[in-house]
Amino acid sequence: VQLVESGGGLVQPGGSLRLSCAASGFTFSNYYMKWYRQAPGKERELVAGITPTGISTVYADSAKGRFTISRDNAKNTVYLQMNNLKPEDTAVYYCSMSLGRGQGTQVTVSS
Repeated sequence: VQLVESGGGLVQPGGSLRLSCAASGFTFSNYYMKWYRQAPGKERELVAGITPTGISTVYADSAKGRFTISRDNAKNTVYLQMNNLKPEDTAVYYCSMSLGRGQGTQVTVSS
């Protein structure tokens, strides 16, 4: 199982980022996918999840209305579109599924 996140970076408050997670080593279309985040000194937080077909999604209250999780099963990739970013969104974002997680990508929201 390999999950490789990309798309993180430094963005100003109110800005947007799109995270990607490229998956390999398993049948991607069979698995529920999640995005977690962890900020320094804080517990890991589930940000969003998406069912194997992409029909159903769930979001943390902190992400509702601003973040959108999606997937492309043909590309074995899951995405997290993040809009109207806030400083409190600063964290390492991880792509995760039942068999493992990626190394994470840093998102920093600061002016």
